[in-house]
Amino acid sequence: MPALSRLCAAALPLLLAACQSGQVVKFSGPTMGSSYIISYVASGNGQTAALQQGVEAILAEVDQAVSTYRDDSALARFNAAPPGCMSMPETAITLAAQAVALAESSEGAFDITLLPVVDAWGFGPKAAANPTASWSAPSDEQLAALRPLIGMQHLRIDGDTLCKDAPLQIDFNSMAAGYAIDRIADYLSSQGIGNFLIDVTGEMRGEGLKPGGAPWRIGIEAPLEDTRQAQKIIALSGQSISSSGDYRQYREVDGERQSHLIDPHSLRPVTHRLASVSVIHPSAMQADGLSTLLMVLGPERGLAYAEQHAIAALFISRSENGFETRTSRHFAALYLDGN
Repeated sequence: MPALSRLCAAALPLLLAACQSGQVVKFSGPTMGSSYIISYVASGNGQTAALQQGVEAILAEVDQAVSTYRDDSALARFNAAPPGCMSMPETAITLAAQAVALAESSEGAFDITLLPVVDAWGFGPKAAANPTASWSAPSDEQLAALRPLIGMQHLRIDGDTLCKDAPLQIDFNSMAAGYAIDRIADYLSSQGIGNFLIDVTGEMRGEGLKPGGAPWRIGIEAPLEDTRQAQKIIALSGQSISSSGDYRQYREVDGERQSHLIDPHSLRPVTHRLASVSVIHPSAMQADGLSTLLMVLGPERGLAYAEQHAIAALFISRSENGFETRTSRHFAALYLDGN
């Protein structure tokens, strides 16, 4: 649920031509503190109401399972419980398994147990519940006191149960929107819809083609604070895109820029020059988690990780002259012709 804990560098849907053709149907609504938009090529009449009901049922199920912004979610109950094991919905187990895999592959750069630290820096649910409150940087002593409350080594999956041997509080916001997109894509396909574009909180997945045979085209947003402008236009068919950035959700404290992205090793906001990273992957859940991971790693280590793990990624970093763009080999291979 990225919109709840961070403002992502969102992809911009370019749908005007398709909508003008009258063959693309769209519906939308609120979700995860932001919104969703479904665009699909209709294969018959009277589908939209039923499809929207099905999509919103999936979104409600995901929210009920893993929201950190409602006290009655399964994840909220797990976070409030003492160390031990708890039966959890399949949604939470799937997300936890993906988080463990990303943590192991990145030597701990991806960590879903940082919720107390994120709250301490004023970027978590507590800050959202008190938007007018003033926040100051936690002291070294305060951060040290949080160390025993975090760490992926304290989290274990046992079948359909999630176990913790420390009083962990976990947060799936970096992957939940992507997971929901994959679920929605499977649902639309099961209903005979083969050509669609899904947008949930700015994460996107495109399948098939628009009327006339053109692919869905989206813009990767430039990391600008005051305006929305496409940095690069790409085709999205059979792929998902997730973008993460720190250029909208940050604060200035004593002249220092504090990102909402926390380094799990230092427990402090990341300080590198990477402004945004976009990941292309068949799975929206994978793209969602990877974009956060690469953003934490930064421009050099992030690119090295992307190359090592064959990830299609676009990095936009701050430089003396504005911004510089670098891509992984797999991103360049996908979009070598500029599409």
